[in-house]
Amino acid sequence: MRHPENPPPAGGTIEDRVAWLVASGDLRESANLAGWPTQESMEAALMNVFADAGWELRRAHPYDAERGHGFISSQRMGLDVFQGVPADAPVVVAESVWQYSHHVLGGLRSHRGPILTVANFDGGAPGLVGLLGLNAGLTKMRRDYSTIWSVDFTDDWFLAGIRDWLTTGRIVHDQSHIRPLRDLTPSPERELGRELAAELKQRKAVIGVFDEGCMGMYNAIIDDELLNPLGIYKERLSQSALYAEMLRVDDTEADAVGAWLVRAGMTFRLGSDEATELTPAQLRWQYKMYIAALRIADDFGLDAVGIQYQQGLKDLVPASDLAEGLLNATERPPVLSRDGSRELHAGRALPHFNEADEGVAVDALITDRVWRALGMLPDNTLHDVRWGEDYEGRFVWVYEISGSVPASHLGGYEHAEGWRQNPMYFPLGGSTINGVSRPGEIVWSRVFIAEGVLQADLGRASVVELPDEESQRRKNATNPEWPIAHVVLHGVTRDQFMGRHRANHVQVVYAPDGASADRALTAKAAMLDALGVRVNLAGDTPGI
Repeated sequence: MRHPENPPPAGGTIEDRVAWLVASGDLRESANLAGWPTQESMEAALMNVFADAGWELRRAHPYDAERGHGFISSQRMGLDVFQGVPADAPVVVAESVWQYSHHVLGGLRSHRGPILTVANFDGGAPGLVGLLGLNAGLTKMRRDYSTIWSVDFTDDWFLAGIRDWLTTGRIVHDQSHIRPLRDLTPSPERELGRELAAELKQRKAVIGVFDEGCMGMYNAIIDDELLNPLGIYKERLSQSALYAEMLRVDDTEADAVGAWLVRAGMTFRLGSDEATELTPAQLRWQYKMYIAALRIADDFGLDAVGIQYQQGLKDLVPASDLAEGLLNATERPPVLSRDGSRELHAGRALPHFNEADEGVAVDALITDRVWRALGMLPDNTLHDVRWGEDYEGRFVWVYEISGSVPASHLGGYEHAEGWRQNPMYFPLGGSTINGVSRPGEIVWSRVFIAEGVLQADLGRASVVELPDEESQRRKNATNPEWPIAHVVLHGVTRDQFMGRHRANHVQVVYAPDGASADRALTAKAAMLDALGVRVNLAGDTPGI
């Protein structure tokens, strides 16, 4: 693949049948280096597709031989790159990796030409995760764009979509699975939702956000003007305060958390090499983070908490994932106040929103209240929409997330195993809560910003059981150290979901059975609607 020289200045002549390619990367150079071979292969395939259509797809920024990759790796670099792109030219954002959307959102915000976001559909190189996050940012900023994805960039559906974009500047996806929430039929669930909304507006909630926005997820920030009318307010906190509180936690207290987990049946894959293996020292730091988060939540009266971790804290302490999953569990190690007089948040989960995603914060807080009011286990988590494939005639999604999965989703602590985080992303290690999500009925959802208002997509799904060898194959194709859920959406195809979903994250919560899930979905929809959130029903939701 050739690596072009620096492009001409912005505002130059738009060349006939030339589109410009940009590639947003990670802030972490180790991730950019690891992802570059796949990105290079993807770009070569895209350039061939454009060439077959009589177009040139030209890189807007050169490969950097010194750094060993060709990704845009900072916001400053992204703004500079767009200075070299003709302002009205077609732009293709090609993604085969996790990426930080703010690297390119600034340039895309002011770009006047048509925009196409493209991703590979591959578990091992998660471009679709990056794509969905980027699309959500463009949606929030009200910037028109088209989007498409493919396993190998040769299928007829993908090629037809590219031809449509080159001809019309648009790709239109089927969204017939989405319908707006109409007036709900009177029911106890509807009344419960409305009562819970009134209660939240009367006795307002506070979510604690550690280092808002520093992972570059513009879409994950809900402005106060949209959040506060729900009765939800932010306590903006620094991760340095969390670290300082961790330093105050006694080793004995931390070790008691570990002892509780072992008694509950959780096991850990331990070694002695700090650089590549999970060690007791890493676990102790994670237990301290769990205790510190609860004490800070107590200090500020928080109803939910979000630790960003992957920038800043990653250079100080092991991963936040174990602490996050424990916080999201109703059954978890007890933590006392600093003076030892009170158990903090006793008998309840403290909803945690991974990566400080505030769409998750709103969703998790509301889900917790609805499920508890219905007498159901409220443990809920986000997942990355990671990948998926057909299995025996139905499309089964792979949902995975590095952190925040409560052990109850896996069937209990006896089904949870701690694995070390990947050194490429987590240099100081730390344990995950690894396992396979138990089969059962779930409600899935996403709270997001579109058309300047807060919206929520709600749907039904089943977590299904796959043979052990298929589960392992899927884990090996993605991140085997992370917990996985095998999800079948009800009434929503792969491409309908991809074309519609406005986040790289999706929220999931279990219900005892399908009827209970329908009831809970109705109550949740009613609560969101009463709070002023625009509710959209996705796929088959027979309970509404």
